[in-house]
Amino acid sequence: MALSADDIKTAYPLPVYNYRVEIGGEAIAFSEVSGLSIGYETTVYKESPVASGSAGPRVMRMPAQPKDAVVTLKKGVVRGTSVKAFFSWINSIQINQVEKRDVYVRLCDEKGDAVISWKVINAFPTKLDAPTFDAKSNDAAIESMELMGDAIVIEET
Repeated sequence: MALSADDIKTAYPLPVYNYRVEIGGEAIAFSEVSGLSIGYETTVYKESPVASGSAGPRVMRMPAQPKDAVVTLKKGVVRGTSVKAFFSWINSIQINQVEKRDVYVRLCDEKGDAVISWKVINAFPTKLDAPTFDAKSNDAAIESMELMGDAIVIEET
């Protein structure tokens, strides 16, 4: 039995290469995005057993504070856009006036329409890495920026 186009849309996973990144409402091309993780630290609470009759403390593990939202963006160095996109943003931290921006990573369908979006709320840059320079290499120059945000929210469109 052949699958219809609608069956394929709903049953097959989306390809990972078809995504779009928007920083502060502006779409910027990136070669890689990583770190879109939502997690919580845990805390351990121990108390003495009361009625169970077993030896040793009773151990309970519970969720605690949310973990930091740290995202890494990588892109090729391009004249006219790389300094504007990354360096000017991280350089603003030196004067303690960093602009926090919402960052969207949108996974798209075959038409380029966003299907699922990861929103990093109030993100700001914490690290900028220059490309690795190697005289024997023929690779493109790739820079990376690490962002920290308040939280990551997943939205389905």
